[in-house]
Amino acid sequence: MGAEILAHFLEAPFSFAPFFLVITLMLAIIYFALRSNCVYLIDFTCYLPADNLRVPFSNFVEHLHTSGTFSTDYSDFQERVLERSGIGDEAYMPIAVHELPPNSSFKPAREEVEQVLFTIVEDLLSKHNISPKSIDILISNCSLFCPTPSITAMITNKFGFRSNIKSISLSGMGCSAGLLSISLAKELFKVHKNSLALVLSMEAVTPNGYVGKTKSMLVTNTIFRMGGAAILLSNKKQDRRRAKYKLQHLVRTHMGSDDRSYTSVIQQDDEEGFIGVSLSRALLHVAGNALRTNISELGPLVLPYYEQLQYGWAIIRRKLWVTAGQKEIYVPNFKKAFKHFCIHAGGRAIIDAVESNLKLQKEDGEASRMTLYRFGNTSSSSVWYELCYLEAKGKVKKGDKIWQIAFGSGFKCNSAVWRSISVLDPKERNAWSDRIHLYPVQIPNVP
Repeated sequence: MGAEILAHFLEAPFSFAPFFLVITLMLAIIYFALRSNCVYLIDFTCYLPADNLRVPFSNFVEHLHTSGTFSTDYSDFQERVLERSGIGDEAYMPIAVHELPPNSSFKPAREEVEQVLFTIVEDLLSKHNISPKSIDILISNCSLFCPTPSITAMITNKFGFRSNIKSISLSGMGCSAGLLSISLAKELFKVHKNSLALVLSMEAVTPNGYVGKTKSMLVTNTIFRMGGAAILLSNKKQDRRRAKYKLQHLVRTHMGSDDRSYTSVIQQDDEEGFIGVSLSRALLHVAGNALRTNISELGPLVLPYYEQLQYGWAIIRRKLWVTAGQKEIYVPNFKKAFKHFCIHAGGRAIIDAVESNLKLQKEDGEASRMTLYRFGNTSSSSVWYELCYLEAKGKVKKGDKIWQIAFGSGFKCNSAVWRSISVLDPKERNAWSDRIHLYPVQIPNVP
């Protein structure tokens, strides 16, 4: 009986219509499921301080010698560091740091945060006619200033965000926290569909000046400057039409299990009890190791297959045939994968080291060097000033891929890959518009 039923089934005519309908439906579900995980960057804004907050080199030096905080030897040391830093005369400091002596108390620190973040949030929301009530996720990162109520609470109070907004304030994450915040928003988007996220990145300069005598801590006095960025993200399919970029990849590397990496950038007391952030001599080596680990994961995601094969063969050859005169390992050509590079503007040495490790040309680091020159090290927001520079120069074309590379305490190296999905207008006003015609400039190479 069973054989007769099976024979009848096999002889019955087969209709392909339901089969194709099911397959089409399944493909459609997969397609839209994947699209719903997309992260679109609608727009971003970088803070442009007022001209009266500029700190030209001569003013910085005069301030050091007349503030009464440092002896001549330690003032001269900071002056030499600034000469070699790659920072120009247009970088900015908050008003409290202009005072003699600088006022590092809580009130002006809070005022600096409000001045930066209130301005850029207002600019970004008003530019796109977005109601604060429509923001679903709010993320801020500021490493060394962590007030109560939190920074996200300050923003919520100022702009009247909804009571059910998902808000997170990150601290202690270092200069790489900007991309870490993007990663957090990406993960939240997986749970919260059809949402808008506002990400705020800055570092408060006012409360973090170091007044002791440890030279590894005095370096931070010279390189950090005032700045911040607000980034508007969406995972709504309809926002693709108005978005500037789409997030392609985000790779995070944490080297904190290694003691040398962990202590390379660390906040601590000096011998006299003064708090500061110490930058170790091993920092460049640590950053190089973190970058190599990061690109070992990023490379297979972005590089053409023949670049991956050459790199893989170089690894195998190095392991099997180790010789005394062996050449350095093959470095993939990342210019085959990316059109633009935004290297964290942590200092001239950091930019030089990344260019060297990745075999990049000087023009590939132009946005980073110019950002360092004009705005200094603005911590987690620096990679956004660099992207802002590229836009103002009209260099970003539709379809271009941009690699943002950020380093931070811990020690961390984070990478974000964006693809331009719209035609950008270089005349659109941003933090570089007032002086973009003056750049690039020739930066003195002080040995």
